[in-house]
Formats: sequence, C-alpha cells, structure tokens
Amino acid sequence: MQNKHIHHYNGYAVKPSAHRLPDGTFSSNLLLERADSARTEGRYQFYSLDYFKNEEQALQHSARWARHWVDTRG
Repeated sequence: MQNKHIHHYNGYAVKPSAHRLPDGTFSSNLLLERADSARTEGRYQFYSLDYFKNEEQALQHSARWARHWVDTRG
C-alpha cells in the first residue's frame, strides 16, 4: 500500500506515520530518507516523537518535526 503522506523536503523523502496505541492515542513516527546517499546510510527512523488524540495531529507533528530536523541538521 502506498503512503499518501510521503513528500520531499530539501533532499529528503519525508514519510510521517502514526501508530494507534491501546489507550486510543496516536504515536507520531517518522522515516526520513536522503535522496543522495546509500539506502541505509541516509535513512533515519524516529519513533514516538509525541502523542496525540487523533491520527491527523500525529501526522502533522511528524511532518513539522521532519522539516525542523532537516533545517537544523540537514
């Protein structure tokens, strides 16, 4: 299944995701893949960046967090 939330930002494929937890909240997660490097060398995974009441909030947080990470570390 294709992730409709994938977008590109400053040389990275940004793949936010959300995981529903047993208490009904959503964990904000993220996969970043740098376009110009080997697959494993340019791949960064982040789990449980924060927790939200709904999936859309979790996905938006992951996308914002990704932009900040790329802008400050890139």
